[in-house]
Amino acid sequence: MDDIVRQAIAKWPHVPDCYGWLGLDARGHWYMRDDATQAQGPFPQSRGSRLQHDKLIEFIQRNYEADAEGRWFFQNGPQRVYVELESTPLVWRFGADGVPVAQNGTRLTGQGQCLVDENGYVYLACSAGLGLVHTLDVPQVADALEQGRWTPESVQSSDLPGRYGFVRSPAQQAAGTPNGAPPKA
Repeated sequence: MDDIVRQAIAKWPHVPDCYGWLGLDARGHWYMRDDATQAQGPFPQSRGSRLQHDKLIEFIQRNYEADAEGRWFFQNGPQRVYVELESTPLVWRFGADGVPVAQNGTRLTGQGQCLVDENGYVYLACSAGLGLVHTLDVPQVADALEQGRWTPESVQSSDLPGRYGFVRSPAQQAAGTPNGAPPKA
C-alpha cells in the first residue's frame, strides 16, 4: 500500500466504504461504474467506462487487496472501494520468463494449482489468490501441462468463490443479496 494512502487512513479513519463503483473484468481491465451505470444492472452486464489512464490503473493495482471476508478492494486514500469481479480477483498473463503475472503485478508464487472449469476456463491458484488465465495465454498453460508442470483439476465455476474465499459482488453482499461467495473457513 502506498505511504500516502496509509497517511490518509490515519488522518480520516471513519470514511464510509464504497460499493459498486469499480469493476474488474475477466481480461484484467478496470471499469468505473457511475450511478447511471449501476442503475442499468450489476457488473459485468452493465460495465461502465473502461479505465485508460495508466497512472490511475497503476495506483489502483498497487493498493488492491482483500479484506478478512474475501471482498477485494482498492484503498483510495481513506476510503475502501470494493471491486465487483466478473470472474476472479486476479487475471494471470504469462511474462516473457514464462511465469504467470496477475494484472496487479503479483507473480505466481510456488508451484501453484491449475484448475479447469466446466466451460474450459483455466485458473491458477497460489498463496496470492485465485486468478483466471487470460484467454490469450491458454497456449502457455497447455505447454506447461505437456511439460508436466501442472496437473489440472476439474472444478465447477460456481464453487470457486467459496473454495478460494472471495466475493464476486461486495455490492450485492452489502445489500443482502446472496451471491454464493462465503469466505472460506
